Amino acid sequence: MKKVLSIVLVLMMVFAAVACTSTPAPVANESKVDEPAKTEEPAKTEEPVKTEEPAKTEEPVKTEEPVKAEEPAKEIVILYTNDVHCGITEGIGYVGIARIKAALEAAGKEVILVDNGDSVQGDIIGTLSKGEAIVQLMNDIGYDVATIGNHEFDYGMEQFNKNVSLAKFQYVCCNFINSKGETVLKPYTIIEKAGKKIAFVGIDTPQTFVSSTPTYFQDGNGNWIYSFCEGNNGQDLYDKVQETVDAARAEGVDYVIALAHLGTDFSSTPWTSGEVINNTNGIDVLLDGHSHTKEPGATVKNKDGNDVLWTSTETKLAYLGMLTIDGEGKMSTMLLDTSALKFMNSVGLLKEDNGAAATVDAALKANEELVTTVVAKTNVDLVIKDPVEGVRIVRSQETNLGDLCADAYRAMGEADIAFVNGGGIRDVIPAGDVTFGQIIKVHPYGNALCVVEATGQEVLDALELSAASLPAEYGGFLQVSGLKLTIDLNVDSTVEKDEKNLFVQVAGDRRVKDVQVLQADGTYAPIDPEKTYTVACHDYLLKNAGDGYTMFQDNTLLRDAVMLDNQVLINYIVDVLGGTVGGEYVDPYGQGRITIIEKGN
Repeated sequence: MKKVLSIVLVLMMVFAAVACTSTPAPVANESKVDEPAKTEEPAKTEEPVKTEEPAKTEEPVKTEEPVKAEEPAKEIVILYTNDVHCGITEGIGYVGIARIKAALEAAGKEVILVDNGDSVQGDIIGTLSKGEAIVQLMNDIGYDVATIGNHEFDYGMEQFNKNVSLAKFQYVCCNFINSKGETVLKPYTIIEKAGKKIAFVGIDTPQTFVSSTPTYFQDGNGNWIYSFCEGNNGQDLYDKVQETVDAARAEGVDYVIALAHLGTDFSSTPWTSGEVINNTNGIDVLLDGHSHTKEPGATVKNKDGNDVLWTSTETKLAYLGMLTIDGEGKMSTMLLDTSALKFMNSVGLLKEDNGAAATVDAALKANEELVTTVVAKTNVDLVIKDPVEGVRIVRSQETNLGDLCADAYRAMGEADIAFVNGGGIRDVIPAGDVTFGQIIKVHPYGNALCVVEATGQEVLDALELSAASLPAEYGGFLQVSGLKLTIDLNVDSTVEKDEKNLFVQVAGDRRVKDVQVLQADGTYAPIDPEKTYTVACHDYLLKNAGDGYTMFQDNTLLRDAVMLDNQVLINYIVDVLGGTVGGEYVDPYGQGRITIIEKGN
């Protein structure tokens, strides 16, 4: 029912605009469109004015009524996306966005297209071009403004700067600060439409420090040279946002829209979108990203107790957001999905894409040969979601794909133990032929295999950090190889982190118990906190403190960035498993390496 209502609202909006234009001919095939024009015939009720002949001078005023009828054309429509993650042909798709944008513009709407971060990473086209192909597509589709997300940094700071320079649209972020205390990007930009000034304020989560690569924000000596205003339990971020909003308001803007990559995840506190709204004032609407939340439109109280509209479009273009500001300044939001797109197309509303289809096709063909190369085979479905419930579980419990990826690191690194963070396992591999493209979808970041020496105690600390957010999801939840362990959720986590969300210590009781290490003879023995083990993972976690894992940064490095993560997985399947993933990985819930005791049990 909600989908149907959404479609009806879209059609009502577009038809209303077309009916009020002076040239309805482009949609003349829809007889309904002519009807509003016919309703102008009541303008013949000017005859009562004629009866008031002394008021004949008012007739010119009456002839201005068609101008009043054009007021709906002054509506401003802001189309918004978040967490596209290179999903350019998924859901609504970039072509769908271009067609909807063109239809709205043809209907006389003032249209602005914005993005809320994490667009350049997450699939092959981004990985192979280091995000450049996505930025170019955003240029071609006609984005006006975007903020950055944590994954805009995944290709390194040099590439980040290059991608920003390639953008024809304006990147904004108020809280990304360099060592001189200056904003790296413009904190906000103002766009004027229909006589109204709209400020777009960019905000990126300080969680970027650990959900990207921390060392990208440090100098060669490990000193922090960038900040995301992460300090004072969120207050530094709130203050910077407020300062920016106030500056925009001082320029006489009519509306302030926050383009935010903050999200609602528990692990993002104290920097969630709700917390930022609660601790600031002057924002009219917050368009959100980061947590992949679907929210058509909700209200959150700001510091003064006033309502702020908050909305988010999930991920991979499952939805396109549409914020409408009508002629009276009233704001409303809705999400469009593929059913809306199909219905609008079926009634002839979507006719132009301004070359978007050709542009997207050209970008995809450039990668097609490599993407479709078969590199292995699997006899079982390898999952990141619960096959029964359909919800993602790779960030909160063991899965068979998690086991496979961790085993690949342990085998290729010739290590005692291996970890892979659940947030780094991005897609499934269905049974059948496995292509290079599928492997890159699983590991799109281009992280590299490293091996370090680590004490048993450091391993225990890492496992404790891994379990700290459970039962909630955590991108740093570790899939393991060479280990067995139990996590007891009856014990509250006592992990302590610093202002940048980096691990400091375990201050009290531990949730992780009965940790055992696989021996050469295939048996398991209790881990020895004093013993030194070899640990394989990628540079993101072992060297760069990714997801907050600081305990390995100063350790002896035995192998340094020797092989990219996708090649690690391919080589393991081909060289160790003989080219085929078999029955040992048949259970979607894994091989029983991680046992979780639910609270109350």
